[in-house]
Amino acid sequence: MRGNLLKALLLIGLVLNAPAILAQHEHHMMGGDMSNSDSATWRMPPMDMSMPMMPGMDKELPPVEPFLAGLGMDKMMMPEAKPREIMELADGDTVHLQASIVRRKLNGQDVVMYGYNGQYPGPLLKAPKDATIIVEFNNKIEFPTTIHWHGVRLDNRFDGIPGMTQAPVEIGESFTYEVYFRDAGVYWYHPHVLEYIQQDLGLYGNMLVDPQEEGYYNPVNREEVIILDDILMDSNGLLPWGDHSPTHALMGRFGNVMLVNGSTDYTLDVKKGEVVRFYITNVANTRTFNTVFEGAKVKLVGSDVSKFEREDFIDNIPISVAERYIVEVMYDKPGIYPITNSIQAINHFRGEFYPHTDTLGMVTVSGDEVQESYAEEFNTLRENEDVVADIEAFKPYFDKPVDISLNLTVEVSGLPIGIMQMMAIDTMYVPHMEWNDSMPMMNWLSTGKQVVWELLEPSTGKKNMDIDWNFKVGDVVKLRLFNDPQTLHPMNHPFHIHGQRHLVLSIDGVENPNLVWKDTSIIPVGSTVDLLIEMSNPGDWMMHCHIGEHLDSGMMLGFSVEE
Repeated sequence: MRGNLLKALLLIGLVLNAPAILAQHEHHMMGGDMSNSDSATWRMPPMDMSMPMMPGMDKELPPVEPFLAGLGMDKMMMPEAKPREIMELADGDTVHLQASIVRRKLNGQDVVMYGYNGQYPGPLLKAPKDATIIVEFNNKIEFPTTIHWHGVRLDNRFDGIPGMTQAPVEIGESFTYEVYFRDAGVYWYHPHVLEYIQQDLGLYGNMLVDPQEEGYYNPVNREEVIILDDILMDSNGLLPWGDHSPTHALMGRFGNVMLVNGSTDYTLDVKKGEVVRFYITNVANTRTFNTVFEGAKVKLVGSDVSKFEREDFIDNIPISVAERYIVEVMYDKPGIYPITNSIQAINHFRGEFYPHTDTLGMVTVSGDEVQESYAEEFNTLRENEDVVADIEAFKPYFDKPVDISLNLTVEVSGLPIGIMQMMAIDTMYVPHMEWNDSMPMMNWLSTGKQVVWELLEPSTGKKNMDIDWNFKVGDVVKLRLFNDPQTLHPMNHPFHIHGQRHLVLSIDGVENPNLVWKDTSIIPVGSTVDLLIEMSNPGDWMMHCHIGEHLDSGMMLGFSVEE
C-alpha cells in the first residue's frame, strides 16, 4: 500500500511539473546539423511530447561513446544500395556474400548503412528442401562479424556464434559456410556480433526453402517475401548507436520509421480474386508488430519451422522479433488495401492506453479478373496431416515433469535517479506486451553498462553464461520460462533457441490448441510458458532473447547436445 502511494505521489509531481519538463525537452533538442561531422555526437531521440523527460535530466547523455557508420568517409563516393535480388539455388551451389558499407536514400535523407552484396535487404536465397549450399563470405564493414543462419538446423560449426562455433570474421577476412536446409519454410540470416548495430544498419536477408512434396501448400497466384523492420531517425539522419555497448538497454531500440523490405514505400499490385502467400519476417531490434491486412480475408498457414496442425482464418498477425509467419491473403474486390501495424500503445507518463496505427504498405487490386481462381482452395481450412503425424510422436512427453526452468529478469545499477523514479511509476501498470517505446528518454539513457538482462536458473541461482546445460541427441526436454513481472522493468522477450526446434505447449497453464514447430517464441510479461524442445542436432548452441539490446546486455546462455 505504501509503495503504491509513493508511486502515485511521484506521478502527481510529474504532471504538475509537465510545462517545465516540456521546456527542458525543447532546450535539449536544440543544436546544429551533425550529419557532416567526422565524429558522432549524441542527439536525444525524437519524442512524443506527451511523454516528456523527467525534471533535471535535460543534460544527461548515455555513458557510452556514440557510433555512426562510415564517419570520415565521403558519403557520396560510397556505392548506392540496390533492392535485393532473388538467387535461385540448387544443391551444391556456391553463393558469394559480402558485408559492406553502402549509401541509401531513406525517408528523404542520404544515410550510411550496411548491406549484403550492396542490397537491401540482402539477397533472397531460394533453395529446395534438403539442399546444401556453400556461402563464401567476406567482411568489408567496420567491425568483426559473422553470419547466423536463423532457424536453420545446420551443422553446428556453421551456426555463426563468435567464440562458440567460430572466431569472428575480422575486417577484410573471409569465412566459408555450408548451409543445409533440413526444413521447408522461410528463414533469415544476420550477424551475431554487435547485432543491435550491424543488423539495424541493414545486415539481414531471407532464405526461402521450397518443399519437395506435391501439395505441401495450397495453390496460390503468387508469393511475396516481406521483411518488417523499423529504424530510428530525426531531421539529421540516423540516431547514433552505443559503440560496443547498447543504448536503449531497457526496452530495446524502437525505430520511428517503418520499413518493409528495407524501404518506406512497399506496394503490391494484384488482380481481382488473387490469392497471395506472404512469408513475413520481423527483423526489428525490439518491436513486435501486430500486422493487419486491412479489408482482406487472411488465412494462417505456418510459422518458423513448419506449417500449423490446422489452418485458421485470422484478423491479425502478432509477430515478435525474429519470428516468421506464413499467411495467405485473398483480394476479392477492386480497391486499395493497406497493410498496417495496428497496436494498443501505452503512455506511461499519463498512465493510459491508446490505439495507434502505422501504414506498412499498400496493396492495389485492379478490376481485372485473375486468370486462375483458387478461391475454393483458399476457403477450405486444411488439417495438415503430415504435421499432425510428426507431432503425434512427441505427445507422450507433453505431460512429463518440467526438466529445466528459467526466470526472465533484470538487474540495474548506476542509472540516473530520474530514471529510477520513472521506473517506479512505470511498474504501477505492466502490460503483457510493449508495442511501443513508452519512455523514450529513460530507454535511450539506459545502456548495457547499467542494465543486465538475466536468464536465471532458479534451482541453482546461476545466470546467463554461467548456466551449463548438457543434453544428448534424442532427448526431449521440457523448458519452463517465467517472465517475472516484479522486476524493476518487466519486458516481453522473444526467446530464440539455436539449432533445434520446439513446440509451445502452454501459456499460463492453458494448452496450445494448434501446434507448430518454432525456433523463436514470445514470452509475455507475467506469463509462464512451457516449451518442448527436440534435441536432435549435436554441438554447442545458444538460447537468448532476440531483442538486440537485451542480447548484448547479457541475456543468453550456452548448452550442448552430445551424440
